[in-house]
Amino acid sequence: MTVSLQDILRNRVKEKLARDEVVSSMMVRLVRGVEIARIAHTAGFDTFYVDMEHCSFSLETTSQICMAAPEIGIPAFVRVPANTPEYISRVLDGGAMGVIAPHVRSAEQAREVVRHARFAPRGDRSANGGLPHLQYRSFPTAEANAALDAATMVIVMMEAVEALEQVEEIAAVDGVDMLLIGTNDLTAEWGVPGQYDDPRVAAAYQRTIDACRKHGKHVGIGGLASRPDLVEKFVRMGARFVSTGTDLSFLVAACTAKAKAVAALGA
Repeated sequence: MTVSLQDILRNRVKEKLARDEVVSSMMVRLVRGVEIARIAHTAGFDTFYVDMEHCSFSLETTSQICMAAPEIGIPAFVRVPANTPEYISRVLDGGAMGVIAPHVRSAEQAREVVRHARFAPRGDRSANGGLPHLQYRSFPTAEANAALDAATMVIVMMEAVEALEQVEEIAAVDGVDMLLIGTNDLTAEWGVPGQYDDPRVAAAYQRTIDACRKHGKHVGIGGLASRPDLVEKFVRMGARFVSTGTDLSFLVAACTAKAKAVAALGA
């Protein structure tokens, strides 16, 4: 049976964003098995990302989860611990449909991320036949590279004051799909960690949204799981990707609620 690249290589997140729809995501820091992909899909998330920057997952564990995700029907991304080729290209080869690059502070750094994540001519990612994205099937290299590039998302994190000062230049970088605002680290750099009502937060979102609209890119919301009011505000302003929280925080919140409910019975 003949199988086309279009049959097996889809990124539903890119498709939703192209329709200007809001995408929901969760972070994975705790669950090391492929069950988390099924849980994320069953819960109704559009995607999830393994947060290698803030957990102890190995590349092997991360790749196993990412490899299982598209078979379940949900694309998986990876936030890498460093914006270097030994992480970026390897998580993509391992099954991730996108890479999230933390602490990008300049257009030059964004271009470096693109260079590691994209095939020629926009990058220098090494061609590798028989990837899990392709179901280990063989396709002509030129065709496979073009299809993989089209399906892969490159997301850079805006979590530094320096990045905000260059937001126009970063948004203009060819090969970048999204600017994801890391609100926690941004407020920390301002010296007001966790103070999300600081007027500079809303101003940062507006400035980033304006720059991304100008250059045809998307904006993501990060670090605001505790503030659904602000998430709604920034979505209405034009952000389209929402990082809702971690598997760990969801588990602790549900367990805490159940324990309190039972404790209240004996009060």
